[in-house]
Amino acid sequence: MFMKYLGIDWGEKRIGLALADGETRLALPFATAANFNELLKIIQEEEIDEIVIGHPLKMKDSNMAVNKQFSAFMDLLKKNTAVSLILIDERLSSKAADALEGNKKEKHGRDEVAAMLILQDYLDKVV
Repeated sequence: MFMKYLGIDWGEKRIGLALADGETRLALPFATAANFNELLKIIQEEEIDEIVIGHPLKMKDSNMAVNKQFSAFMDLLKKNTAVSLILIDERLSSKAADALEGNKKEKHGRDEVAAMLILQDYLDKVV
């Protein structure tokens, strides 16, 4: 059985998700979780082995409120899952997602595409 990966583009309002497996090593946009409980349900239902999370680092001054919220999110994940968690730099992933979106009415949302880019970056470098 191949590993299943979940990519996460964490945001204060939404959590963009992407899926991949160890066989294809191809990340695909999946869904947008509205809250933490929905995310936990997806992790369980999809039988995720490893989670790759975009670390919201800023190009300039960091926002302490965002850092605290992200740290709280990470703490919740650690407490509520036994899945391996990998943090990677997500700078510019949302801008890259915007460039890929095309016709917004027919495409996946920005958060899902950003999660796909985060996960694919990890898969290309590590897996």
